Amino acid sequence: MSATIDAAGRLVIPKALRERAGLEPGTRVDFRFHEGTIEITPADGEVEWETRHGIRFPLPPSDAPELSIEEIGDVVDDVRSDRSEQAVRAGR
Repeated sequence: MSATIDAAGRLVIPKALRERAGLEPGTRVDFRFHEGTIEITPADGEVEWETRHGIRFPLPPSDAPELSIEEIGDVVDDVRSDRSEQAVRAGR
């Protein structure tokens, strides 16, 4: 399946994919560039914040699964990889 980005930068996600992913009009989505691909995922709900010692932290949703140390490490590694790729591209 393919689509074309218009002059304003808009892209229509084909109906079959929207239906399969459960995306409906008004659904917020997140974009992420990862290992040469653009990933689109439904956005999480509104983020609640807490301030501790003058620093704001996002709070996980109450129904969020608890992450293991390994899973947290994987997320950190992914973010570092993404930022390294961005730095390399910016240096070109």
